[in-house]
Amino acid sequence: MNKSLTYPDGGLNYTPGSLIKARGREWVVLPESQPPLLIARPIGGTEEEISGIHTELEEVSPSSFGAPTLDDQGDYRSGRLLREAVRLTSRNVAGPFRSFGRIAVEPRPYQLVPLLMALQQDPVRLLIADDVGIGKSVEALLIARELLDRGEIRSMAVLCPPHLAEQWQSELSEKFHLEAERVLSSTAARLERGLRVGETLFQRYPLTVVSLDFIKSERRREEFLRTAPELIIVDEAHTCAYGGVNRGGQHQRHTLVARLAEDPGRHLILVTATPHSGHEEAFRSLLALLDPAFREMPPDLSRQEAEGWRRRLARYLVQRKRADIRHYMQEDTPFPERLEAEVSYSLSPEYGRLLDRVLAYARELVSDPTGDQRHRRVRWWAALALLRSVASSPRAAARPCATGPRWPTPRPRPRWTSWASGWCSTRTNTTRSSTSPRGPRWARRRPSGAGCASWPARPRPWPGLKTASCRGPSSW
Repeated sequence: MNKSLTYPDGGLNYTPGSLIKARGREWVVLPESQPPLLIARPIGGTEEEISGIHTELEEVSPSSFGAPTLDDQGDYRSGRLLREAVRLTSRNVAGPFRSFGRIAVEPRPYQLVPLLMALQQDPVRLLIADDVGIGKSVEALLIARELLDRGEIRSMAVLCPPHLAEQWQSELSEKFHLEAERVLSSTAARLERGLRVGETLFQRYPLTVVSLDFIKSERRREEFLRTAPELIIVDEAHTCAYGGVNRGGQHQRHTLVARLAEDPGRHLILVTATPHSGHEEAFRSLLALLDPAFREMPPDLSRQEAEGWRRRLARYLVQRKRADIRHYMQEDTPFPERLEAEVSYSLSPEYGRLLDRVLAYARELVSDPTGDQRHRRVRWWAALALLRSVASSPRAAARPCATGPRWPTPRPRPRWTSWASGWCSTRTNTTRSSTSPRGPRWARRRPSGAGCASWPARPRPWPGLKTASCRGPSSW
């Protein structure tokens, strides 16, 4: 039984596990205490809130919970909630995983495998290559949450393509109660406005979701490497593989992650559903981010003499298909079944005529021999984008006409007399301006017929197509 001992000066010595009251709240005394300095953790607090309390400088008194009275009686629902709260708190303190009391998702048994593998490593170096839909993001964030709650890390960053940043931020917030900032080309300026002199984004914001395309540039990369977080999660990691061919952006991404992996104490988790694209050298470059020795791994691991390599690789790689885990540990996982079918549909007469005219225009566009190879390639991509939009829906067909890119260089536009009949009557006149600071450009397209109330001032990449301001059939 713990009991208080008396100091020579008459003070109290609080034994580990004692409850004390100080600074307006209750604390639990920890074994690291050395009188007169108490090391204590607030009741209900985390390890990050552990503090030192000097009994000679601060007012400290014993604390206890009073016995319950009849006035404290609640209903059955309140009792169940209290029991559940105590159970989760106890699990957080004494269970094998400290994070399970702080997450809003119930992991399936197979999703615990990467977490168990990670807890056997120091630092964590893991390639999660499960199939699409298995829950790779949950598996990676389980590891991150566990390392944070154990106090092994204080900061982390998720590197991902920009279109996935919002999804990762939502996963962190809704399922793991981690509020992260998105660092994109569109948000960096706003986030940097409040920084102190010499401070970086990653020193101010310990939890971030970062666009790979934004951070891979040389200027941003050096700043990030200087103050990079302790844990890095790389989504779509196959885009960071390097097969020996300098492909611009892919080489920059590989350089960034390779520099991060050079720190022997940094935790690194790679996430991808396609770790091997058929290029052996690229796959080795991905594994070498986890352990440089994998660059010497033999190409054929099926031989008996490669048993050691297989065992070594199994410590870093987890890859499973849906069929492998559908009945994992006698628990059924109902993955949605994929149904494929071809469905035919008929176009309205108006839309059919539009499609025919767009096809004719696309053929004329790609068969134009003028310009160098770069211009011809741009015309090919422009034609493909237009055809894809028109084949999707009327609304998608109208969008590129209103927001499409400019031509790479000015060139004469044909006068369209009947191409857009029924959408925007007669032809358009084009004027050229040479007073722009950017040099000559095609400045404005002016409709000469009725049916167009207004026309946007900037040029359009596909002349004659209907814009949002033009009168069209009722199906639009």
